[in-house]
Amino acid sequence: MPIPDIARYEAGAAIPTRAIQGLTPEQLNAHPVMGTWSIQQIIVHLLESDLAATHRMRRIAAEDLPLIIAYDETRMADRLAYEKADLKLVCQLFELNRRFTAQWLRTLPPEAFDREGIHNQVGKVSLARIVEMYINHVDHHLKFIRDKRAMLGSPLPF
Repeated sequence: MPIPDIARYEAGAAIPTRAIQGLTPEQLNAHPVMGTWSIQQIIVHLLESDLAATHRMRRIAAEDLPLIIAYDETRMADRLAYEKADLKLVCQLFELNRRFTAQWLRTLPPEAFDREGIHNQVGKVSLARIVEMYINHVDHHLKFIRDKRAMLGSPLPF
């Protein structure tokens, strides 16, 4: 697999902050589609997931075939008070972690992206594949934020 586009990965850093601009606390925690996450829960999930991804990437780069354990993202959202998180802080940490990780990824030699870990649910996964997954992760969730904002009468400004 070719070296992933680290610039695209890093470009996702500011998206959570931009995605919540102009929303009230009520809109952030609304559930316009019952049974789905609120915009606030999506934003906190993006941080939670990115922190896990950074840890996984670093382990794959440093260790030989490390075991990568899945986590229950639904339970995390349900039990870790995502709805009470300080979203300004969440967005700042997301942005800093993305920038930190992108900076670190740029220090790696090309062959490092071929290194693999063993995910307990999907098997072998390369560092390049994880970076690609997280390039797309923000866009995947941005679609849901865009839809929810439209339902709440506050379209996404970008």
